Amino acid sequence: MPKLKTKKSAAKRIKVTASGKLKRYKAFHSHILTKKSPKRKRNLRKSTLISPVDAKSIKKLIQT
Repeated sequence: MPKLKTKKSAAKRIKVTASGKLKRYKAFHSHILTKKSPKRKRNLRKSTLISPVDAKSIKKLIQT
């Protein structure tokens, strides 16, 4: 079986933390910001961890 290629689009968006968890940035913070509250925009700036349910399939995409 040949080796799997890394999905570059996923690899550019997802980083692996020192403990092996996957970190991503939140969506919906690029445009149409006028209707969103300051609190909502502030929280969208923060990064978050990918849930363990999804992490297994995403790790295959980025080959870690």
